[in-house]
Amino acid sequence: MKCCAVVDTNVLVAALLSKRNDSATVQVIRAMISGEFIPLYHEDILAEYEDVLHRKKKYNLSESAIQTVLNAIRRFGIEVFPKPTGEIFIDEDDIIFYEVAMEKREDNAYLVTGNMKHYPVRDFIVTPAEMVAILEEKKAQACKEKE
Repeated sequence: MKCCAVVDTNVLVAALLSKRNDSATVQVIRAMISGEFIPLYHEDILAEYEDVLHRKKKYNLSESAIQTVLNAIRRFGIEVFPKPTGEIFIDEDDIIFYEVAMEKREDNAYLVTGNMKHYPVRDFIVTPAEMVAILEEKKAQACKEKE
């Protein structure tokens, strides 16, 4: 079974700005676009992606790159309508990412972020490098099951 993940905005930005194709953030986005995991989203998350990725003065990202990522999330992802968890966050914009992941925990959902300090310590909140390792392990496990 494929795992699901909510991808924090900072991971998208880092991937789209990266000059290295082998960076963990690029690998996470590539895995998402190729269907190795199912992206989870909520309209508030998509709105944040749109707002942040279109900040020309700060990032100047190409519209085609932005649309490739956003279209993949919409096309291959699952929209989630989470229940409030009651958790308190320093940055209220982070709550929706956490609550979407929490809503899909029974489906082994992860939250992938480059800002671990913004979230409580939980085993399903992972860095991009940790997500790459999880995906590699799942591939290896699937290969063993085929043998």
